[in-house]
Amino acid sequence: MEKNNPIGLFDSGIGGTSIWSAIHDLLPNENTVYLADSKNAPYGQKSKEEIIQLCIKNTEFLLKHNCKIIVVACNTATTNAIKELRANYNVPFIGIEPAIKPAAINSQKHVIGILATQGTLNSELFHQTAEKFHDTKIIEQIGHGLVPLIENGEINSKEMNQLLHVYLEPMITANIDYLVLGCSHYPYLIPQIKKILPKEIKIIDSGEAVARQTKNVLSERNGLNDEKNKGKAIFYTNSNPRVLKDILNNKYDVISRDF
Repeated sequence: MEKNNPIGLFDSGIGGTSIWSAIHDLLPNENTVYLADSKNAPYGQKSKEEIIQLCIKNTEFLLKHNCKIIVVACNTATTNAIKELRANYNVPFIGIEPAIKPAAINSQKHVIGILATQGTLNSELFHQTAEKFHDTKIIEQIGHGLVPLIENGEINSKEMNQLLHVYLEPMITANIDYLVLGCSHYPYLIPQIKKILPKEIKIIDSGEAVARQTKNVLSERNGLNDEKNKGKAIFYTNSNPRVLKDILNNKYDVISRDF
């Protein structure tokens, strides 16, 4: 593993930048390459076979950029394809899956909610994780329509607010005390979600845990970049770069390329 080579990340769109931010905050000296496959978003409504093929395509792209480790910054991609990716490539992969464990362990009411894509909630990996917590009632909700709105830059739209009310109010009625965000796009909705949920309901996403795991794997393989300079970040998208630029507060260049 070449220490100076970049960390690669891919997602079905811009949502994985929430994971990139956590990694960048923890490992500011690391170079990164981020791939937004927005042309094919959302992954959550695609078949397992389609998701695997898209993940292979994304992996090949990042490997051409000499990435030393690949973060699958997408819940749907992780839960449906990471097993196949690890079996077919020699590079280490870091996955992201809903943070059910910390929510279930810390829940006082033993009732938690999870807002995720259909692809994540239908996956074998999700069900295997959920089955470990028999004493906790898990209220599952598919976030139909949320990812396309985020990808179109409509985070604060009236339609987004209406959908969040429809999805979250049954969870409030069910008396949850933790809400798990099971899609890397959804952390960008936290300000709106907080306006709907009672203050005592805690929100959990996977960003910090994924960043720590990335650091741990690189450290174990003696792959942490030991340069003192701030790492370079490159962002690619196969769709309109405007939304990705906006989510990054126009601090980084975004390269638009078909892949």
